Amino acid sequence: MTPIAIDLYSDTRTKPVAGMRRAMAEAEVDDEQAFLDPEVNALCEEVAALLGKEAALFLPSGTMCNQIAFCVHCRRGEEVLLDRTAHPIHAEAGGPAAWAGVLLTPLEGERGVFGAEQVAERVRTNRHAPRTRLVSIEQTANLAGGTIWPLERIEAVAAVARERGLLLHMDGARLLNAVVATGVPAARFCAPFDSCWLDFSKGLGAPVGAVLAGSCTFVEEAWRYKQMLGGAMRQAGVLAAACRWALRHHVERLAEDHANARRLAAGLADLPGIRLESPEVATNIVFFAIEKRGLEAAGFVERLAARGVRMGAMGPRRVRAVTHLGVDEAAIERALAAVRTVLAEA
Repeated sequence: MTPIAIDLYSDTRTKPVAGMRRAMAEAEVDDEQAFLDPEVNALCEEVAALLGKEAALFLPSGTMCNQIAFCVHCRRGEEVLLDRTAHPIHAEAGGPAAWAGVLLTPLEGERGVFGAEQVAERVRTNRHAPRTRLVSIEQTANLAGGTIWPLERIEAVAAVARERGLLLHMDGARLLNAVVATGVPAARFCAPFDSCWLDFSKGLGAPVGAVLAGSCTFVEEAWRYKQMLGGAMRQAGVLAAACRWALRHHVERLAEDHANARRLAAGLADLPGIRLESPEVATNIVFFAIEKRGLEAAGFVERLAARGVRMGAMGPRRVRAVTHLGVDEAAIERALAAVRTVLAEA
């Protein structure tokens, strides 16, 4: 089997760099459940300040952040409004139904971004229907191509939600990609939300972890669900140290990933048999379609992997490539050369 030299499957494929490993090895640790781990405590304080919230808690994954937020905000049988491409619908194994007992109602957004009018039209108030309780957005919108939710759209959606008495949650898996791309501070993006979270295991390059933030009351209740769902840890400072290192060293460099994604998209656009989903690449995610006769996405990525380049088949002809700190400009050029070879040989 050909080893994968260039992994564009996801930015979750990043590996801890030497400096991050040293920080992990040297971390001072203690029992995080008893609030004694200094690295975990410091990380939660730093992220709460970054996102403009009162408090935060460290969790193993972003998926658990979403699950806990839904559990805290909603009662069983209530409804969450979110885009049809949202992660809780497609990639959380039915967790919102299993844990929070909520109905996920998809809205038809444009590249992952819906509008205030859609929220207003979809809110249900009669006693025969599920009670609409929460609006959730994903920043950036992964399956829609890394689309950035503009601040103005967020504020408009939030205003309508507040008028209708709804709560707001942000899935911030790639929030800092949006911050670096737009220059809008994370706290501005998060200001309208009752809860929000930041992922460290994607573009920031840490091996594990996400931090969920909100009011002190929200975080206190979230801790109960953290315990319930098995997310409480012990000497978690070795993980928190990696996240803190990422905040100091890997935020501004996300711009490099965005530039490499644009470079990849430009190269793909010139190839016959490839159609970009969008000519605009906002962050680090590129979606494209295979239009060469006799070649579908699964076969394309299999042939590409045989040449040491990994991408993801996301449908019969849809392919995703995600740039990250493990892929530099030279690797993008080698990946494009491999794509040319696969298309020529198909």
